[in-house]
Amino acid sequence: MPRRAHNDERRETLNRDRVLRTAMAVADERGIETLTMRELAGRLGIEAASLYNHVSGKDDLLAGMADLVIAEIDLPSEDSGWREAMRRRAMSARELFERHGWAAALIDTRMQAQPSGLAYADRVLGTLLRVGLSPAVAGNAFLVLDSYIYGYERQRTILSRDDGGDSTDTAQEVGDAIPPGAFPALAAVAAAYAKQPFDEDAGFAFGLELLLDGIERLLPTG
Repeated sequence: MPRRAHNDERRETLNRDRVLRTAMAVADERGIETLTMRELAGRLGIEAASLYNHVSGKDDLLAGMADLVIAEIDLPSEDSGWREAMRRRAMSARELFERHGWAAALIDTRMQAQPSGLAYADRVLGTLLRVGLSPAVAGNAFLVLDSYIYGYERQRTILSRDDGGDSTDTAQEVGDAIPPGAFPALAAVAAAYAKQPFDEDAGFAFGLELLLDGIERLLPTG
């Protein structure tokens, strides 16, 4: 009898937010590709059919997860300069991707129609419009910045190693695969990175500052 009461209480407290956050935990632990409705139901201790009281299906589940993770990105503050606001949100997104390795690909495909995604886009665009960029230029700047943020994470994930090695090992493997005298530019870069590990944070900041410099040149003067 006590056990049944515990299960009844668990069912009573089950809601959409708990379902989504449990799904995020499963994705964090095992990868989003392993997330199934059956797996999620088992983690929650319920029958799979009960999930459909809170999500309409797998697409709705993923959309809800995207909405929650987008909300973890720092929105630009209205009392900070545009450049610092863009820098902070970019760094916040990178921190998010460290917490949730699956988030970049999910946000990239499902952010636009979610409430958090709409609020995110509105605040970023508003920050760029307030410093004098036209709507078209602000939209392009937003697109370029987000393409860099998500693209950098995709590349970082592709280059990451499962065997515990670092970027020097990857660079050495690339160098070893180049025939003697072939592809001299690639060989020179591979040799440099074989000696010094690639600093992901510094590399990200380098590219971000280049983009911010370019946007700054578009600001109205006078």
